[in-house]
Parts: sequence; C-alpha cells; structure tokens
Amino acid sequence: MTIAFDPAEIDAADIGERQATLEMDHEAAIEHVRETAEAAGFGVPVEFSPAELLNEKLDRGTDDGRDPYYVLGACNPRMADRALEETRKQGALFPCNFVVWEEEPGVQRVYHVSIMRIARLVGMAPDNDAWDGIVEDTGALVEAFFEKL
Repeated sequence: MTIAFDPAEIDAADIGERQATLEMDHEAAIEHVRETAEAAGFGVPVEFSPAELLNEKLDRGTDDGRDPYYVLGACNPRMADRALEETRKQGALFPCNFVVWEEEPGVQRVYHVSIMRIARLVGMAPDNDAWDGIVEDTGALVEAFFEKL
C-alpha cells in the first residue's frame, strides 16, 4: 500500500491533535473526561477499556498486561447530523474519541484527533464551505472541552 502523502509532513493542527496531562488516578481521570465532555456539549454513547479487553483476550493478568487505557466515544448529535448530510462515509469514523492512558501512576494523558479533519485529509469528506463549517464548529467544541479539562 502506498500512502498518497508523507505522514511526516502532517502537522498536529492538520489532524486537530490535542492532548493534556491530568495529575490524578486513572479512574478519576476517566470520570473527569466524561463529565468534561458532557459539559462541552458531547454525549458519551460508547466507552470501553482496550487494556482490559486485550488482557482478557490474551489471557494476561493485570500485573503483566497492558497499562490502563480507556476510550470515551463522544458525539454531538448536531455535528454528527451535519457531517452525515455532507457524506455518509463519515459514519465510519464515528464516534469522536477521547483517549485516556496512564503515563505513570497518578499521571494520565488525554488525547484527541479530529475525525472531521482526518476525513477531509484522506478524501472521505468534501472540500467545501459546508465541511469548513463542520470542522470549525466541532473544533470549537473540542477547544471548549480542553479549556474545561
């Protein structure tokens, strides 16, 4: 497979990459991210722990398994509706994820990339004014999330 662009040339802003560090335990960080997402206008219809799932499927105990890692699949219904009006392909990237992983005990990383920006970058979304508005509006929601975080 050949990639149509050089991934090394992609700036974090091109994909809406945002991250923050929280000094709290993992479970508290998950709850804080969930509450902050909801306060910023996102619902959280999907959430799961890939760490727990992989440890279980690979028959590993928590001591020899993957470090704590959690995904909160967030969605703002108005933004999702607008995106699907422009392209049905966007649903393949839903929901908008906020990921929480433990960097060390008591220190959690919260990470996010913009599915709307990525969709445009890989040609799944149109390059038009309507999509520009979706990118801008979803970016404002994410900005509000990180400001509250």
